[in-house]
Amino acid sequence: MQPVHNIRMTTQRRVILEELRRLCTHPTADELYELVRKRLPHISLGTVYRNLELMSRYGIIRTLRLGGEQMRFDGDTESHHHIRCIRCGRIDDLSIERQITECDREAIEATGYEAVERRVEFLGICPVCKKEAGTDLSG
Repeated sequence: MQPVHNIRMTTQRRVILEELRRLCTHPTADELYELVRKRLPHISLGTVYRNLELMSRYGIIRTLRLGGEQMRFDGDTESHHHIRCIRCGRIDDLSIERQITECDREAIEATGYEAVERRVEFLGICPVCKKEAGTDLSG
């Protein structure tokens, strides 16, 4: 295996990464484990967790900690925003312009921080939940 980002890409890591990049659903470790297990029947959930953590630490994947929900993983490491369904937890990518707004500048200046990344999370109700709820979207 070829090293990527200074870590050795073992068969397990390669399969985990391939399965993650194949998805656009931002899976949890448990969901990814179920997919990886189809290709590597003897892999453990702990191995999947450890490899996801390692690949996230090395910048090969992103860990999403959105809204206090279970951690999810993203194979797209480019800076981008997300929208999360408040009913089912589904997360989708948003392809929007990433411009620094006046509000961003004011927040940075007021705190004295040096901003290294900007993440925006939108909340809403996904098309599936919206359809299931009909016109009553409350509760």
